[in-house]
Amino acid sequence: MIEAFALLLLCQLAGEILVRALALPLPGPVAGMILLFGLFFWRGNNGKPAIPHEVGQAADGLLRHLAVLFVPASVGIIQHIGLLRQYAGGIALAIIVSTLAALAVTALVFHATLRFLARRNGAEIKDRS
Repeated sequence: MIEAFALLLLCQLAGEILVRALALPLPGPVAGMILLFGLFFWRGNNGKPAIPHEVGQAADGLLRHLAVLFVPASVGIIQHIGLLRQYAGGIALAIIVSTLAALAVTALVFHATLRFLARRNGAEIKDRS
């Protein structure tokens, strides 16, 4: 189990190093997760990732206690409630705009993926736009 946690932390550290060295515009833990995912695919077979049982158990244990990780954020919200009230309109606008942008980008990526897979398989997709 310790080896599994060490692997998770090493991937997170490698992600942090990669992001800082290459000045990538994403969080280090996300890059680490991508590295871990790539490692599982590299170890896998037939295009399916091979996730070691111990790593799965360690990840499940972390996920079971995920709520504890939100306690500091909740304390920060309570501590700065005055600022949140003062900038509520701007925060709400930012949340709405970013959510709509994320939905639009997700739809575009999904559409592009469908077209790519259809081309790769020799099928044709009718464009509904």
